[in-house]
Amino acid sequence: MRLVFAGTPAFAESALRALLEAGHNVAMVLTQPDRPAGRGLRLRASEVKTLACAYGLPLAQPTTLKSHEALESLRSARAQVMVVAAYGLILPAPVLELFPLGCVNIHASLLPRWRGAAPIQRAILAGDRETGISIMRMEASLDTGPVYLRRSLVIESDDTAGSLHDKLAALGGHCIVQALAGIEADSIRAVPQPEHGVTYANKIEKQEATIDWSRAAVQIERQVRAFNPFPVASSSLRGAPLRIWRASAVVQRQDTPGRVIQASDAGILVGCGSGALLLQELQRAGGKPLPAGDFLRGTALAPGEILGQ
Repeated sequence: MRLVFAGTPAFAESALRALLEAGHNVAMVLTQPDRPAGRGLRLRASEVKTLACAYGLPLAQPTTLKSHEALESLRSARAQVMVVAAYGLILPAPVLELFPLGCVNIHASLLPRWRGAAPIQRAILAGDRETGISIMRMEASLDTGPVYLRRSLVIESDDTAGSLHDKLAALGGHCIVQALAGIEADSIRAVPQPEHGVTYANKIEKQEATIDWSRAAVQIERQVRAFNPFPVASSSLRGAPLRIWRASAVVQRQDTPGRVIQASDAGILVGCGSGALLLQELQRAGGKPLPAGDFLRGTALAPGEILGQ
């Protein structure tokens, strides 16, 4: 099938790679303009741009799709469909109406649950037991379009946003190839989303990563997993920032919220509003993430010390 692909980060790169390996004719790739990144703030190409360049695909990086020039460029691709995955730009109505088979989106949730920008993190924060991929025909409204195909995936107890992202990216690539085959053969239909069960996955704000030790340990554990690898759950130790990369809830222990109960190579046990949290991987300001034992060899920590003050 001749298609236009629009996407930017690693999640989208997996889908583009799957489409290319399946033999689809990618007439054009759209991705976000290069952004400053790293300590030197050098411009960095997106993962999708890097792959597109490796394959020698026609590439465009518009700042908007609302211009006449952008629309004409897309029209000149003479594609049957546009595949969108984590692109980052709004598709205006003329673009949505441009392709004979429409614009098809790869969304990382089981729609209508978790419409919006951060479905992976929100699913972990909410304690969902499963998530998945939805292949949806796009409409003007946010993630409201009818769904061609859904595939579910269990959220494991130790899944982080990073590990779940990688699983969903691989599943998304498989699903879009399967869905396009069905669309081209006219063997699948897009089914309207149910009116019940709608939730919204709002964009993650950095302040959400700050730990409130008065919350239940199971909730804080989800926070740690949902914000790994970004923005990373954080507290403070002796007034300095402390990032928590890995932790597990210990529901049978109880103590003052934020108080260190014990510290050993196995982890640093900290009281919560309900239960306690065992901190297993931590990072001091200016340091690197360390297992609890290594962290303690560089920072002595005694029972009774309070985090978050």
